[in-house]
Amino acid sequence: MSEKDLYGILGVAKDAANDEIKRAYRKLARRYHPDVNPGNRDAEERFKKVSEAHDVLTDPEKRKIYDEFGYEALTAGFDPERARAARDAYSRASAAGSDHFSEGGGFYRFEDIFGDAFTSDGQSDGRGGDLETSLEIGLLDAVRGTSTEFDINHPENCSACDGSGRDRAAETQCPECGGRGRVRIGQGPISMEKRCPNCGGAGRVSSKACPTCHGSGQTSRHERLRVHIPAGVDTGSRVRVAGKGMPGRGGGPPGDLYIVIRVVPHRLLERRDRDLYMDVPITVGEAVLGASIDIPTPHGQVRVKVPPSSQSGRLLRVRSHGVPNPKGETRGDLYLRLLVQVPKEAGDEVRNAAKAIDAVYSEDVRGELRL
Repeated sequence: MSEKDLYGILGVAKDAANDEIKRAYRKLARRYHPDVNPGNRDAEERFKKVSEAHDVLTDPEKRKIYDEFGYEALTAGFDPERARAARDAYSRASAAGSDHFSEGGGFYRFEDIFGDAFTSDGQSDGRGGDLETSLEIGLLDAVRGTSTEFDINHPENCSACDGSGRDRAAETQCPECGGRGRVRIGQGPISMEKRCPNCGGAGRVSSKACPTCHGSGQTSRHERLRVHIPAGVDTGSRVRVAGKGMPGRGGGPPGDLYIVIRVVPHRLLERRDRDLYMDVPITVGEAVLGASIDIPTPHGQVRVKVPPSSQSGRLLRVRSHGVPNPKGETRGDLYLRLLVQVPKEAGDEVRNAAKAIDAVYSEDVRGELRL
């Protein structure tokens, strides 16, 4: 199975409905979740692939672009409009019996034009690359959503060379494009242009590296970011911070920063997909007679009725007090697992009460305990 086949990763057909995709994702996410496979790098990578496939195929716009252009179209900065224009131009050229565009004795294949939907590092014209970092948050913050601050060393274009990496004092006009930064491809109705490969679109070239950034085109500055983490995120979720990625080139916009979330387990709450589970101690009297008890939840305190004759381990359901869906769907439920607690100090009064309770059992409580 190819790592680029998102449908194959989830094991669904290309015409699978959203609900089917979500069910397949939940099943695989439980199997490969890092908390279930601590230290297993293969499972962690598999979980990332499953999460990526889910994120793309449940987003109508991303799924449309993926179905039309394939996995490469998911690269940050891919321009579908430019790719469609190039594809249409190629179709017209093919109808004329050629898959090449000629100009001045030179030939350019369609791939040259289509590839210009990206720059050499996979970004669209002038746009900076994306960055990725990780962030640990507690389970309650993941359920409720939170705002937090963290420090990053943010790359930016070198002010001395404006991000070109060249010594501006030694720059000359690019001989390939005559300083325009673009070269023409094709003639007539399908004439197109692409970025000059010699100067990278700058229109100027230099044989010397910038003395400030030593040719990298970038410097680094410390920045403290405040970001909002939406309610319902889970380990592996990615939160986008627009404009905080790599700086753009030639005046282009910067890329984005993606924060990969890792949720730290809670001492009382256990998360299973969108549902939460919590153990709740109750007394013998509450178990036998029933009671109304106050329970803390991530969304506020609630009063819950314990039915009479409740056994230890019984589950009570509190609707809509689980984990919200970041996309706005109904949130999950909270399940309370009742645990009957006996008194820690067993004096005469407790022992007599226990004997009285034992005397009223009408069945053998271990009668079904057979292997």
